[in-house]
Amino acid sequence: MISEYNYCIKFIFVGVIQVKIKDLYNLENTLAKELFADREYPWEILGKIKAFIINSGKDLGNSYEQKGENIWIEKSASVSPTACLNGPLIIDKGAEIRHCAYIRGSVIVGKGAVVGNSCELKNCILFDKVQVPHYNYIGDSVIGYMSHFGAGALTSNVKSDKSLVTVKGKGINIPTGLKKLGAMVGDNVEIGCHAVLCPGTVIGKNTNIYPLSMVRGVIEKNSIYKRENEIVEKIKE
Repeated sequence: MISEYNYCIKFIFVGVIQVKIKDLYNLENTLAKELFADREYPWEILGKIKAFIINSGKDLGNSYEQKGENIWIEKSASVSPTACLNGPLIIDKGAEIRHCAYIRGSVIVGKGAVVGNSCELKNCILFDKVQVPHYNYIGDSVIGYMSHFGAGALTSNVKSDKSLVTVKGKGINIPTGLKKLGAMVGDNVEIGCHAVLCPGTVIGKNTNIYPLSMVRGVIEKNSIYKRENEIVEKIKE
């Protein structure tokens, strides 16, 4: 009985590490670094994004221009005149907001990030150099440094039965208390075209998701997700 108990505790501990902020993101690659301070899991910041933008916008410096109520855009950023921007919103240095992008508010777009044609963003953080360039929906999510979404790839942020989201994986079962929770995507992740990330999905660093995938739960770092129950570890050449 004792050995079985110890085994279970070890298994759970190993799994929980995979969903922590420190294991998913390099916080030097976002101006929202302070927002993550003293928090363990990335979804804990979702309810704080709005206030963080409002409070920090006025202190961003002279290279940022206020373009509307609680909207700050760095002067080197490129914003299409057909884009719809709602605050609170920060668009950082060198970011590109393309034709007909729809930003609904409580969004931070990182340095050099791309938000493309007909993409919709809501209550999310895009780290520096993230690309969501074609018909993507990113809601109630955190997308890590240099991650890329293929055309039509989406985050789903509400369960069909409207119940609260739980983050689940091998030995992991963490109630979040949130009705709306999209995906926590680590640094350098590649999401294939038309993939759907189900509510509460966590994807570790340096992972590739095949096109047309329906992904749920916790996907370990350095993986290739082909389909459910077919996930392989990347092998360095």
